Parts: sequence; C-alpha cells; structure tokens
Amino acid sequence: MPTYTVTGFDGCLDAQKKARIASAITRVHSETTGAPTCFAQVIFGNVGPGDYFVGGAPLRGQQVFVQGQIRGGRTAESKDALISQMLAAVSEASELEPNRVWIYLVDIPARQMVEFGHVLPGPGDEPAWMAALPEADRKMMQVLDRRVGP
Repeated sequence: MPTYTVTGFDGCLDAQKKARIASAITRVHSETTGAPTCFAQVIFGNVGPGDYFVGGAPLRGQQVFVQGQIRGGRTAESKDALISQMLAAVSEASELEPNRVWIYLVDIPARQMVEFGHVLPGPGDEPAWMAALPEADRKMMQVLDRRVGP
C-alpha cells in the first residue's frame, strides 16, 4: 500500500495543514489508481534549520518534500496523473507555491510488501485480494476506509 512521507521545516506545517495534506494525498491516490482509501498511509516528519541541504548548502524558506512508495505495475499515464494531481493538491493544502513542493514516486513490487499481515496484490487486484482475506481483516480495513473524509 502506498506510503507517503511528507517532510517539511519545523513550523511549516501545522496540524490543520497536515490533516488537509493527508486527506488530499489519500483522495488523489485513490481517485487516480482506483485503490481503496484505506490503503494510503501518510507520515509526517520535520527538519530543523540546517538539517535540509540542496547543492551542499542549507535550504532556505519553506519547502515540502513528498516521497511516495507505491506498488509497481502502474502505467506511465497513471503515474503522470498521480504526480501532477498530487502536486496541485499538496500545494493547495500546504498553502505553498508548487515550486516549493517536491514529489518523488518510487515503485515497489507488490510481492515485496506486507500490510494487514498479508502480501499485497498487484494493482487492480485489490477486490479479489480483499475478498480472500479473513473477515476480521476486511472489517478492520472497512473501518479505516470509512474514516477518510473528503
């Protein structure tokens, strides 16, 4: 399942912006890939002054870096849509200009990922995979899926 790590400078993202970013990333990932919203994870990290370097020098100003680890097997068109829509959504949610948001997507083969105690399916195989899970695991994912807001 996709894991998006969002890193920004201390104080750049307050709790409200983080919630909006997490919601936006979850929505964009689900809409562009067809994966259930309960698959998306968003983790935030902060860096202090002098902890973020570009070109060998400390980066100045506000910046957000998003690294998304997603299941491999998606088409180039799907990933193009995912990254462009995510850029717009994260820029809006963070209230930063698009040139202050950097996004990297990294493909990981589904067979090299385990979540909810099960090896993940390939893209598009989620319904059959979920149907084959034990009932308790399906219920847990359904609860998580319902908690995601617009």
